[in-house]
Amino acid sequence: MIIKNASVYTEDGIFLTKDIYINKDRFVDCIEKVQDAQEIDAAGCYAIPGLTDLHFHGCMGYDFCDGAREAVDAMAGYEASVGVTNIVPATMTLSEEMLLTICRTAKAYREEGIHEGKARFHGINMEGPFVSLAKKGAQNGEYIHRPDLSMFDRLNEASGNCVKLLAIAPEEEGAMELIEKRHGRTVISLAHTCADYDTAMRAFEKGACHVTHLYNAMPPYTHRAPGVIGAVADTTKAEVELICDGVHIHPAAVRTTFKIFGDDRIILISDSMRATGLEDGDYTLGGQDVKVTGNLAALKDGTIAGSVTNLLDCMRTAVLSMGIPLESAVKCAAVNPAKSVGIYEEHGSITAGKKADVVLLKKDGLTLRQVILNGQLL
Repeated sequence: MIIKNASVYTEDGIFLTKDIYINKDRFVDCIEKVQDAQEIDAAGCYAIPGLTDLHFHGCMGYDFCDGAREAVDAMAGYEASVGVTNIVPATMTLSEEMLLTICRTAKAYREEGIHEGKARFHGINMEGPFVSLAKKGAQNGEYIHRPDLSMFDRLNEASGNCVKLLAIAPEEEGAMELIEKRHGRTVISLAHTCADYDTAMRAFEKGACHVTHLYNAMPPYTHRAPGVIGAVADTTKAEVELICDGVHIHPAAVRTTFKIFGDDRIILISDSMRATGLEDGDYTLGGQDVKVTGNLAALKDGTIAGSVTNLLDCMRTAVLSMGIPLESAVKCAAVNPAKSVGIYEEHGSITAGKKADVVLLKKDGLTLRQVILNGQLL
């Protein structure tokens, strides 16, 4: 395949007008390496790498916590159709028995290998049960568990050691030990926490390097109590997730976040739940009832319960409604998440040798024109 005349997002983080060459399922560096070429004229389009969503719960009526193969497969199909070619779906705070079922399902699905036309499943984002009751958000308080190294190991083993991220409230008993002993294998993320600045800094010093949906389910930043937000700002190697659905964070706060952290340390996520891609109505998240109205998904008490916006739409909203440069938004939705979960050698940029995933966006409104996955048009 040859994609001609597009404005191509490069590894330097800029757009250049050039052609993209694909041989079979990988990018190549010249036309001589392309066989039986199909040509696509992408004039008037941006060509960006396939996106990676490392924090979402569901879509199209399915949830990762359904613990069913068909749920993962349906989610992967929808995500690919909207330009998200790599996924790390998230669990919720559930019983160990339910989490074990989810982990075993994930292991089996991953071991099946390539799923034609579906986003690649790379592992699990374990959001809970090691969180704070006081900052549980939409997590189910009945199943919150103190941080437990043995329990985590059981779950990770059941998943085939594919837990890519682990959310944890560092102030809870057992948290620091878990962080210290498992940070080299799994990205440890501070989440659903009441931690103060000093506690968060100790967690980062012991190996935590990530913050789950910054600002949400944690104390606000104040000049006398900077908390997790101030601590991660002072920890230059730590990264933060940001939900740009227009509901979770005010546009001014998004712009401020980019000024503080820069586009090297921000990862855009969708945090989407099962209603994503469907109509308004009544749904569930982690076994709790959720009402969806427009872009808002909420529990009965009004607590925001994830989003109903996919990652491409979040990226588009960041650019068109929040004033974030397109180059930065692409970096935060494609490059940074791939680096975070250790898949950047194969994914996350349009570079010779990598898997050939391309999202073509019309320059007028950033609307989706086409998705190329593994060198094939979807």
